[in-house]
Amino acid sequence: MMTIKEQIQTDWKNALKSKDKEKASVLSMAKSAILYAEKESKSELSEDRIIEIIAREVKMRRDAAAEFEKGNRSDLVEQSRFEIETLLSYLPKQLKEEEIIELVENTAKEIGANNMKDMGKLMAALKPLTTGKADGKLVSTLVKNYLTK
Repeated sequence: MMTIKEQIQTDWKNALKSKDKEKASVLSMAKSAILYAEKESKSELSEDRIIEIIAREVKMRRDAAAEFEKGNRSDLVEQSRFEIETLLSYLPKQLKEEEIIELVENTAKEIGANNMKDMGKLMAALKPLTTGKADGKLVSTLVKNYLTK
């Protein structure tokens, strides 16, 4: 089975061959982010670390899309959405909101988190379960909702 990094490289080459400039551009940015992280750590990255990097790229695009919406730049919103969809295809299957709520409830019970003072502890416990599989803002919102019930 190909690693995520190899898959991105292969898909990037195919996008260039088929003259799919938009997809090639997104994958080129993803490759750059991975390469930069590898240079910083002076080593080959684990799949988990690559998933974190791609998840961070998705988050940056989601934030940008929100800003573009405020500025009525539908062209840039569409571009950001395309980039998000492209990058999401390299991440593990995304958790549904109900699945995240279930994770929050079960994890909170396991670690005894029951008020806002426990938010940091609960978020730390959820991180390995949700990284690359769920938007951090959504997880944070659901944790807050759970802890303020």
